[in-house]
Amino acid sequence: MAAPRTVDGVEAENTEISLTLSNSSSEDTKRPQFGTRFLTDPRQVFQHNAWDNVEWTDEQEEAAKKKVSENNQPLPLEKQEEYNSRASEYWNEFYTIHENRFFKDRHWLFTEFPELAPQRNLNHESQPNNSAVDSSHQDGCEQKQCRDFVALSGDNCAFPCSSATYRILEVGCGVGNTVFPILKTNNDPGLFVYCCDFSSTAVELVKTNPEYDLNRCFAFVHDLSDVEASFPIPDGSLDVIVLIFVLSALHPDQMQASISRLAGLLKPGGVMLLRDYGRYDMAQLRFKKGRCLSENFYVRGDGTRVYFFTQDELHELFAEAGLEKVQNLVDRRLQVNRGKQLTMYRVWIQCKYRKPC
Repeated sequence: MAAPRTVDGVEAENTEISLTLSNSSSEDTKRPQFGTRFLTDPRQVFQHNAWDNVEWTDEQEEAAKKKVSENNQPLPLEKQEEYNSRASEYWNEFYTIHENRFFKDRHWLFTEFPELAPQRNLNHESQPNNSAVDSSHQDGCEQKQCRDFVALSGDNCAFPCSSATYRILEVGCGVGNTVFPILKTNNDPGLFVYCCDFSSTAVELVKTNPEYDLNRCFAFVHDLSDVEASFPIPDGSLDVIVLIFVLSALHPDQMQASISRLAGLLKPGGVMLLRDYGRYDMAQLRFKKGRCLSENFYVRGDGTRVYFFTQDELHELFAEAGLEKVQNLVDRRLQVNRGKQLTMYRVWIQCKYRKPC
């Protein structure tokens, strides 16, 4: 058998597959088969499409550090400012080009994040009409959603679907990769999902999706980096906030204030869920010279930006925002193209942090 070749690869959003983490933390979560597939014999690497919790050799670690060090010369400040000031423009262009062809149903969501699944025993065989809230509830939600949330008074009775009993917000919703699986899977009649994105084009694609239900979901444009921008929901009103491959798109200097602002939206006992790029992920190692904005922060060819985290960095962000650690895991995954005999090493970090009761 020919020796495997390592490919620089493409971004995680384009190669995302159904995956789970093999580690455990303070919660004991049952993992399906893809979370327990370990490569014990390197000769068997091409027997499956992916392997979990792959340990790196010292040589791999050093090679990754060297690669990053060689390409870490930052662009001139004026270019950095250009990418920062035109960030929404680049993301709008991205979604204008790709539209909903970029949609991927994240089947792993409810294994890794059971907080997104139904919170009580419900009849999952019920008809769609039965899974929605009652008609008076629907009418009230619809009327509230028609209001301009910028003009909201802040009264708890004056925000979209304020009568919901379980509220989820996804920040950086894109075209609905997380929102629509939640709406499809979770038939809790008290559930309401808020979702926002920096890109107005992405939000419009969510709203025009046939599965977008005004009675169960409210999509809006929001710039996470602008901590002065208002949300259509008051502080202390959310049970769950989801950030999947979104915090990494912010400038590092904006991350702490953004996480702290989001933490204020959580109820006591509410949780923030994150999955994002880890340090030395394949996507980081493939960047060439002339793409570095600052240490571990890069700009892609389409103008969008990405940061690569360590577990400690993320812990500091959440802890500074007053949240307590439930889970902070690193997933080193080996993805395989058996036809081309290629191996691709991915590194992701998954976190759960809770607002103290």
